[in-house]
Amino acid sequence: MINVTKSYLPELDEYTAYLKGIWERVHLTNDGPLLRRLEDELKEFLDVKYLKFCTNGTIVLQMALKALDIKKEVITTPFSYVATTNALLWEGCTPVFADISPDDYNIDPEKIEPLITADTQAIMATHVYGNACKIEQIQAIADKYNLKVIYDAAHTFGASYNGKSILSYGDLSTCSFHATKVFHTVEGGCIVTNDADMAQKLHYMRSFGHQNDNYYGVGINAKNSELHAAMGLCVLPKVPELIAARKERFGYYDNQLDFSKITRPTLTPGVDYNYAYYPVIFDSEETLLRVTDALKAEDVMPRRYFYPSLNTLPFTFRPGTTTAQPCPVSEDVSLRVLCLPLYPDLAEADVDRIVATVNLAVGIVPESV
Repeated sequence: MINVTKSYLPELDEYTAYLKGIWERVHLTNDGPLLRRLEDELKEFLDVKYLKFCTNGTIVLQMALKALDIKKEVITTPFSYVATTNALLWEGCTPVFADISPDDYNIDPEKIEPLITADTQAIMATHVYGNACKIEQIQAIADKYNLKVIYDAAHTFGASYNGKSILSYGDLSTCSFHATKVFHTVEGGCIVTNDADMAQKLHYMRSFGHQNDNYYGVGINAKNSELHAAMGLCVLPKVPELIAARKERFGYYDNQLDFSKITRPTLTPGVDYNYAYYPVIFDSEETLLRVTDALKAEDVMPRRYFYPSLNTLPFTFRPGTTTAQPCPVSEDVSLRVLCLPLYPDLAEADVDRIVATVNLAVGIVPESV
């Protein structure tokens, strides 16, 4: 079976070498030496000022909201994984959905400003599939209305915008290190800031709000373990090689698929991409379902990512309403987008089989027929 993604695993001996040290120290968690080393190496790799390694990519979104004291309305995207919206709802915020751009599927800056009210406190945008949002336009709106900007950058590891890590933008940016991501620690995530005081605040928040016997405020258990840090230390040096392999397979798809009946999101100018996903958009949901069934018959498991549009989920409706906030572009795209398998060791022959299945299912007849 070919899944939409496949986790990279280092050589077992490489990982167990770290485990031996953990066993010798008997220091399993609570800001251990491997965790601190991983944070240092991540900061160097990403060229960011301050980074906190945490439990997962959702809790860092919650920490971002709490650290910035966001409690009211947040303008956000309907085209993301549900964790983006769940973090807002879990923290008692009201998500206000701005529709997406029809080219890159990121939040449309032109749709943000009309939604701003006296209760708007922040913009939470997702860099969809690792492709940068229109960062300058979003920041200009935030500056005009004194809003905070939080980026859900779960997909962006190793990607840059205008020569800087995408994680370096916004008041706070977060990333997921889940096993399916370009860089992973099995489970994990990080939060990035350029501000020293905020970094210190996040440090305490990650560990119940205290350090040693001193309590500095409300915190949560967002710490990660030495075992997860060890995996990260094994994977991080391989990231350039992994991205290069992803790029090669991405290009192979591009060369084989017939785009007369298929489209893809456009990359934002200035982005050096990490090839995190390979999304394709069909002309209708009917075509998507036909392609999905054809692939599954070949033991290929693509994913409808993202589906459905988050503004249509009943638990995301604004308080006092019973209908979705209209986001027609997101609602349309979410019905027609499918992520095809993409991972570093995906065989060329398997890509050939996937492409042939997709092309046939959308009605493209091979030349040999």
